[in-house]
Amino acid sequence: MEAEELLIGLVAELIGDAGHVAVGANSPIPAVAALLAQSRRPGMRVSLLSSRRHNFFTDGGRELFDCAGQGRLDAFFLSGGQIDGQANINLVGIGDPAKPETRFPGSFGSAYLYYVVPKVILFRLEHSRRTLVEKVDFISAPGTSPENVYRPGGPIALVTSLCRFDFDRKRGRFRLASLHPGHSLEEVRDCTGFDFEVSGELRETALPDPAALALMRGPIAAEISEIYPAFAARLSGAA
Repeated sequence: MEAEELLIGLVAELIGDAGHVAVGANSPIPAVAALLAQSRRPGMRVSLLSSRRHNFFTDGGRELFDCAGQGRLDAFFLSGGQIDGQANINLVGIGDPAKPETRFPGSFGSAYLYYVVPKVILFRLEHSRRTLVEKVDFISAPGTSPENVYRPGGPIALVTSLCRFDFDRKRGRFRLASLHPGHSLEEVRDCTGFDFEVSGELRETALPDPAALALMRGPIAAEISEIYPAFAARLSGAA
Protein backbone atom coordinates (compact mmCIF):
# COMPACT_ATOMS: atom_id res chain seq x y z
CA MET A 1 0.00 0.00 0.00
CA GLU A 2 3.04 2.28 0.30
CA ALA A 3 2.81 3.49 -3.33
CA GLU A 4 -0.83 4.55 -2.88
CA GLU A 5 -0.06 6.20 0.44
CA LEU A 6 2.72 8.22 -1.18
CA LEU A 7 0.29 9.43 -3.87
CA ILE A 8 -2.32 10.29 -1.24
CA GLY A 9 0.17 12.42 0.66
CA LEU A 10 1.29 14.16 -2.54
CA VAL A 11 -2.26 14.93 -3.68
CA ALA A 12 -3.18 16.26 -0.22
CA GLU A 13 -0.20 18.60 -0.48
CA LEU A 14 -1.41 19.85 -3.88
CA ILE A 15 -4.93 20.48 -2.53
CA GLY A 16 -3.32 22.78 0.01
CA ASP A 17 -5.59 25.45 1.43
CA ALA A 18 -8.56 24.96 -0.91
CA GLY A 19 -11.83 25.95 0.73
CA HIS A 20 -13.93 23.37 -1.13
CA VAL A 21 -12.63 20.30 -2.96
CA ALA A 22 -14.81 17.84 -4.87
CA VAL A 23 -13.92 14.32 -5.99
CA GLY A 24 -15.74 12.39 -8.70
CA ALA A 25 -16.57 8.69 -8.92
CA ASN A 26 -14.02 5.86 -8.94
CA SER A 27 -11.31 8.01 -7.34
CA PRO A 28 -10.26 6.42 -4.03
CA ILE A 29 -6.79 7.98 -3.86
CA PRO A 30 -8.02 11.56 -4.45
CA ALA A 31 -10.89 10.92 -2.01
CA VAL A 32 -8.55 9.88 0.79
CA ALA A 33 -6.23 12.78 -0.07
CA ALA A 34 -9.10 15.26 0.19
CA LEU A 35 -10.08 13.96 3.62
CA LEU A 36 -6.43 14.07 4.72
CA ALA A 37 -6.19 17.70 3.55
CA GLN A 38 -9.41 18.45 5.45
CA SER A 39 -7.91 17.00 8.65
CA ARG A 40 -5.20 19.65 8.39
CA ARG A 41 -7.67 22.43 7.63
CA PRO A 42 -10.92 21.70 9.50
CA GLY A 43 -12.87 24.45 7.74
CA MET A 44 -12.36 22.81 4.34
CA ARG A 45 -15.45 21.35 2.67
CA VAL A 46 -15.00 17.99 0.93
CA SER A 47 -17.61 16.70 -1.52
CA LEU A 48 -17.23 13.05 -2.50
CA LEU A 49 -19.78 12.61 -5.24
CA SER A 50 -20.30 8.88 -4.61
CA SER A 51 -20.84 9.37 -0.87
CA ARG A 52 -23.95 9.99 1.21
CA ARG A 53 -22.02 11.35 4.18
CA HIS A 54 -19.67 13.64 2.26
CA ASN A 55 -21.95 15.00 -0.44
CA PHE A 56 -24.30 17.92 0.10
CA PHE A 57 -25.46 17.89 -3.54
CA THR A 58 -28.95 16.51 -4.05
CA ASP A 59 -29.12 16.85 -7.83
CA GLY A 60 -25.83 15.31 -8.92
CA GLY A 61 -23.73 16.95 -11.61
CA ARG A 62 -26.00 19.93 -12.20
CA GLU A 63 -25.49 21.24 -8.68
CA LEU A 64 -21.76 20.58 -8.92
CA PHE A 65 -21.57 22.62 -12.13
CA ASP A 66 -23.59 25.46 -10.62
CA CYS A 67 -21.34 25.48 -7.56
CA ALA A 68 -18.21 25.58 -9.73
CA GLY A 69 -19.61 28.30 -11.98
CA GLN A 70 -20.39 30.47 -8.96
CA GLY A 71 -16.78 30.21 -7.81
CA ARG A 72 -17.60 27.97 -4.84
CA LEU A 73 -15.39 25.04 -5.85
CA ASP A 74 -11.64 25.45 -5.45
CA ALA A 75 -10.17 22.08 -6.42
CA PHE A 76 -11.21 19.13 -8.58
CA PHE A 77 -9.59 16.13 -10.29
CA LEU A 78 -9.60 15.17 -13.95
CA SER A 79 -8.01 12.38 -15.94
CA GLY A 80 -8.12 11.12 -19.49
CA GLY A 81 -7.47 8.19 -21.77
CA GLN A 82 -4.80 10.49 -23.20
CA ILE A 83 -3.10 13.58 -21.74
CA ASP A 84 -0.63 15.60 -23.79
CA GLY A 85 2.16 18.06 -23.08
CA GLN A 86 -0.19 21.05 -23.23
CA ALA A 87 -2.44 19.44 -20.58
CA ASN A 88 -5.17 18.73 -23.14
CA ILE A 89 -7.20 15.68 -22.11
CA ASN A 90 -9.01 13.14 -24.26
CA LEU A 91 -12.02 11.37 -22.80
CA VAL A 92 -13.66 10.48 -26.13
CA GLY A 93 -11.52 7.92 -27.97
CA ILE A 94 -8.54 7.10 -30.17
CA GLY A 95 -8.66 7.41 -33.94
CA ASP A 96 -11.31 8.98 -36.16
CA PRO A 97 -14.07 10.32 -33.84
CA ALA A 98 -16.67 9.00 -36.31
CA LYS A 99 -15.20 5.48 -36.12
CA PRO A 100 -12.84 5.37 -33.14
CA GLU A 101 -10.48 2.46 -32.62
CA THR A 102 -11.00 2.80 -28.87
CA ARG A 103 -13.81 4.51 -26.96
CA PHE A 104 -13.37 6.27 -23.61
CA PRO A 105 -16.18 7.08 -21.13
CA GLY A 106 -16.98 10.52 -22.59
CA SER A 107 -16.29 14.15 -21.69
CA PHE A 108 -19.28 14.83 -19.41
CA GLY A 109 -18.52 18.20 -17.73
CA SER A 110 -14.74 18.06 -18.00
CA ALA A 111 -14.33 21.00 -20.37
CA TYR A 112 -16.56 23.25 -18.26
CA LEU A 113 -14.92 22.36 -14.95
CA TYR A 114 -11.46 22.73 -16.50
CA TYR A 115 -12.31 26.38 -17.23
CA VAL A 116 -13.85 27.41 -13.93
CA VAL A 117 -12.16 25.44 -11.11
CA PRO A 118 -8.95 27.23 -10.00
CA LYS A 119 -7.03 24.08 -9.03
CA VAL A 120 -7.50 21.14 -11.36
CA ILE A 121 -5.21 18.26 -10.48
CA LEU A 122 -4.69 15.78 -13.31
CA PHE A 123 -4.35 12.23 -12.01
CA ARG A 124 -3.28 9.26 -14.16
CA LEU A 125 -1.81 6.14 -12.58
CA GLU A 126 -0.63 4.58 -15.85
CA HIS A 127 2.47 6.50 -16.89
CA SER A 128 3.26 5.35 -20.44
CA ARG A 129 3.62 6.69 -23.95
CA ARG A 130 0.15 5.27 -24.62
CA THR A 131 -1.47 7.57 -22.04
CA LEU A 132 0.91 10.58 -21.92
CA VAL A 133 1.14 11.49 -25.59
CA GLU A 134 2.65 14.23 -27.71
CA LYS A 135 -0.80 15.27 -28.94
CA VAL A 136 -4.20 13.88 -27.97
CA ASP A 137 -6.36 12.41 -30.73
CA PHE A 138 -9.34 14.44 -29.52
CA ILE A 139 -9.46 17.44 -27.19
CA SER A 140 -12.23 16.87 -24.67
CA ALA A 141 -10.94 19.70 -22.51
CA PRO A 142 -8.10 22.10 -23.44
CA GLY A 143 -5.29 22.71 -21.00
CA THR A 144 -4.78 26.33 -22.04
CA SER A 145 -6.77 29.14 -23.66
CA PRO A 146 -5.93 32.28 -25.65
CA GLU A 147 -5.15 35.37 -23.57
CA ASN A 148 -8.45 37.03 -24.52
CA VAL A 149 -10.49 34.14 -23.06
CA TYR A 150 -11.65 34.57 -19.48
CA ARG A 151 -10.53 31.45 -17.67
CA PRO A 152 -10.13 31.42 -13.88
CA GLY A 153 -9.55 27.65 -13.83
CA GLY A 154 -7.15 25.11 -15.22
CA PRO A 155 -4.51 22.50 -14.47
CA ILE A 156 -1.88 22.99 -11.78
CA ALA A 157 -0.21 19.57 -11.78
CA LEU A 158 -0.21 16.01 -13.14
CA VAL A 159 0.33 13.14 -10.70
CA THR A 160 1.28 9.69 -12.02
CA SER A 161 2.68 6.44 -10.68
CA LEU A 162 6.21 7.69 -11.43
CA CYS A 163 6.31 11.38 -10.63
CA ARG A 164 4.72 14.77 -10.19
CA PHE A 165 4.64 17.34 -12.99
CA ASP A 166 3.73 20.97 -12.29
CA PHE A 167 2.00 22.88 -15.10
CA ASP A 168 2.94 26.39 -16.20
CA ARG A 169 -0.31 27.83 -17.57
CA LYS A 170 1.34 30.85 -19.20
CA ARG A 171 3.87 28.76 -21.11
CA GLY A 172 1.56 25.77 -21.59
CA ARG A 173 4.20 23.26 -20.51
CA PHE A 174 4.79 20.66 -17.83
CA ARG A 175 7.81 20.74 -15.53
CA LEU A 176 8.98 17.64 -13.71
CA ALA A 177 8.89 18.59 -10.03
CA SER A 178 9.53 15.34 -8.15
CA LEU A 179 10.33 11.68 -8.73
CA HIS A 180 8.71 8.98 -6.64
CA PRO A 181 11.15 6.78 -4.70
CA GLY A 182 12.75 4.10 -6.88
CA HIS A 183 12.20 5.93 -10.17
CA SER A 184 14.60 7.97 -12.28
CA LEU A 185 14.58 10.88 -14.71
CA GLU A 186 15.59 8.50 -17.50
CA GLU A 187 12.62 6.24 -16.76
CA VAL A 188 10.22 9.17 -16.83
CA ARG A 189 11.65 10.37 -20.16
CA ASP A 190 11.35 6.88 -21.64
CA CYS A 191 7.73 6.52 -20.51
CA THR A 192 6.50 10.01 -21.49
CA GLY A 193 5.36 10.86 -25.00
CA PHE A 194 5.67 14.63 -24.62
CA ASP A 195 8.60 16.93 -23.93
CA PHE A 196 8.83 18.52 -20.50
CA GLU A 197 11.13 20.74 -18.52
CA VAL A 198 12.97 19.59 -15.41
CA SER A 199 12.96 21.60 -12.22
CA GLY A 200 16.33 22.85 -11.07
CA GLU A 201 15.28 21.63 -7.62
CA LEU A 202 14.15 18.17 -8.73
CA ARG A 203 13.54 16.15 -5.59
CA GLU A 204 12.22 12.82 -4.40
CA THR A 205 8.53 12.77 -3.54
CA ALA A 206 8.24 12.65 0.23
CA LEU A 207 6.45 9.85 2.02
CA PRO A 208 3.63 10.91 4.38
CA ASP A 209 4.69 11.40 7.99
CA PRO A 210 3.59 8.93 10.71
CA ALA A 211 0.69 11.14 11.81
CA ALA A 212 -0.70 11.29 8.26
CA LEU A 213 -0.31 7.53 7.84
CA ALA A 214 -2.17 6.92 11.09
CA LEU A 215 -5.06 9.10 9.90
CA MET A 216 -5.22 7.39 6.50
CA ARG A 217 -5.13 3.88 7.92
CA GLY A 218 -7.53 4.62 10.75
CA PRO A 219 -10.32 7.25 10.71
CA ILE A 220 -10.12 8.06 6.99
CA ALA A 221 -10.14 4.40 5.93
CA ALA A 222 -13.26 3.96 8.05
CA GLU A 223 -14.93 6.97 6.39
CA ILE A 224 -14.28 5.87 2.81
CA SER A 225 -15.38 2.29 3.47
CA GLU A 226 -18.88 3.50 2.59
CA ILE A 227 -17.89 3.97 -1.07
CA TYR A 228 -14.58 2.12 -1.47
CA PRO A 229 -14.78 -0.91 0.85
CA ALA A 230 -12.00 -2.92 -0.80
CA PHE A 231 -9.60 0.03 -0.93
CA ALA A 232 -10.44 0.95 2.67
CA ALA A 233 -9.72 -2.60 3.80
CA ARG A 234 -6.33 -2.55 2.09
CA LEU A 235 -5.55 0.87 3.54
CA SER A 236 -6.47 -0.07 7.09
CA GLY A 237 -4.59 -3.35 6.73
CA ALA A 238 -1.36 -1.48 5.93
CA ALA A 239 -1.02 -0.37 9.54
